[in-house]
Amino acid sequence: MGAEVPARGGRAGAAMYGTDGAPALHAGDSAERQARPVRRVRRSRLRAKGCVLRSRAMFSPSRADARHFFCGVYARTRSGAPLQAIETLASLWIAEHPEYHADLRDADAAVARNYDATPGQGNPFLHLSMHLSISEQCSIDQPPGIRQAVERLSARLDSLHDAHHAAMDCLGEMLWESQRAGGPPDGQAYVACVQRRASRD
Repeated sequence: MGAEVPARGGRAGAAMYGTDGAPALHAGDSAERQARPVRRVRRSRLRAKGCVLRSRAMFSPSRADARHFFCGVYARTRSGAPLQAIETLASLWIAEHPEYHADLRDADAAVARNYDATPGQGNPFLHLSMHLSISEQCSIDQPPGIRQAVERLSARLDSLHDAHHAAMDCLGEMLWESQRAGGPPDGQAYVACVQRRASRD
């Protein structure tokens, strides 16, 4: 399956966790792989959908693993099965996007689907992964300043969901620039972009 890298200005996510043991961002990876959720959690503190999830990645799942993860969370949520902390957070973001539920019902079809071949339709797994990525970036404040920037943006918009979507645009710009230049992602530029959006009148 081809890499899923958005065009400039599109929404893309990246797990930028620095030196705390979680996965770092690599410009050569696909956007979905960079934004994928961690599967297992050493320690967690969850409060609604805010920037409070604390975790360390134990391994890096493939794109298929990430899609199975979201489909599994959706299935367990519908059946009332117990969820782990990271799954609970994922279920809250899934609930915010009912338009993705049809894609989440069939894990095998989801893994096989190439969203790049469907113009005009977004990739629900990339989008949900970005929500989780931004939540974890905020929880560990990596890159430094992202937590405060997202919190200020959320207060200005009166919506954490809308703040995440705005932050996704900044992530997409950072990823596009990184791949264009062939260099590492600029975390400071990403934070500055979110801060500018939080400061707009």
